[in-house]
Amino acid sequence: MSAVATNPAAPHAELLRIEGISKRFVKPVDLAGRIANLLGAKNRESVVHAVDSVDLTVAEGEVVGLVGESGCGKSTLGRVIAGIHEASEGRVFWRGQDIAEMDGPARQVFTLGAQMIFQDPMSSLNPRIRAGEIVGEAPRVHGLMNGAAQDEYVAGLFRQVGLDPTYRRRFPHQFSGGQRARIGIARALAVQPKLLVCDESVAALDVSIQAQVLNLFMDLREALGLAYVFISHDLGVVRHIADRIFIMYLGRVIESGRSADIFRDPQHPYTRALLDNVPRLDARKRSFSTVKGEIPSPLNPPTGCHFHPRCGLAGPRCSRETPKKIVEGDGRMVACHLADGGVG
Repeated sequence: MSAVATNPAAPHAELLRIEGISKRFVKPVDLAGRIANLLGAKNRESVVHAVDSVDLTVAEGEVVGLVGESGCGKSTLGRVIAGIHEASEGRVFWRGQDIAEMDGPARQVFTLGAQMIFQDPMSSLNPRIRAGEIVGEAPRVHGLMNGAAQDEYVAGLFRQVGLDPTYRRRFPHQFSGGQRARIGIARALAVQPKLLVCDESVAALDVSIQAQVLNLFMDLREALGLAYVFISHDLGVVRHIADRIFIMYLGRVIESGRSADIFRDPQHPYTRALLDNVPRLDARKRSFSTVKGEIPSPLNPPTGCHFHPRCGLAGPRCSRETPKKIVEGDGRMVACHLADGGVG
């Protein structure tokens, strides 16, 4: 994959900020369980702790990488950021204003300003609707244009993402995977957002197509002043495009900082384990090993540090106490007892 240069300019004013965001999914006891409870059973509702007290900021024109294993809660957090899921706890701010206090036109500015691009474009595109209608539906519904201007507007969006405008009469199954990914991007751009939340948006593509789509993201960033929250399990991809990286584990952000700092000097044992397993050309004879064990269930997360059952450096303190977030002067953050007095 070719390297994709990030914007060297410093990020601008704050665009989005989330504080103490948690998201829980609750499954109530079903009818059979309630009947069993009448007979003495102790069935309880199931609670999935998908996101646990996350703080994150995105500046105008910035690319923030959100990285972690499958099941760590990064996609759920992305949906909260994009306004698809409502947070169970915490606050979301858009350009300094709490979205919970927004109504009418102000709320629509946030709703349209943060858009999501999903992992599988085939499942996120309606197979019964032509591509042009898929892209043009949202701006028409939100009154961003009248019917007469829609066709040319959609044609312009197709050109912007590198598709032939004549393709807008085709159905999703008539496109390749890379072309469907571009349709998903065009649909998100149609409402003129300022932030795109990209949920594994290139994971299903061939490596050569991944590079093309990543370069398209960076071209759009430069042309439109877009900011991104780029969700991925692939550190190699995130390294090329992100200004800052947030590492998630079982619903919590355990380390964050500038991309170059994270890759040069990872502080958390989990981050080091992830980076040790990124393939490199200068390590052809090196053996790779995965992080030991499996990620625990979010239905019953471990006490203390969530990573301690899999951590080779864990001590007694790790199972008792939740690590504090240690923030350095340059904005680097790590949540680990090794950075806060030791694990004993």
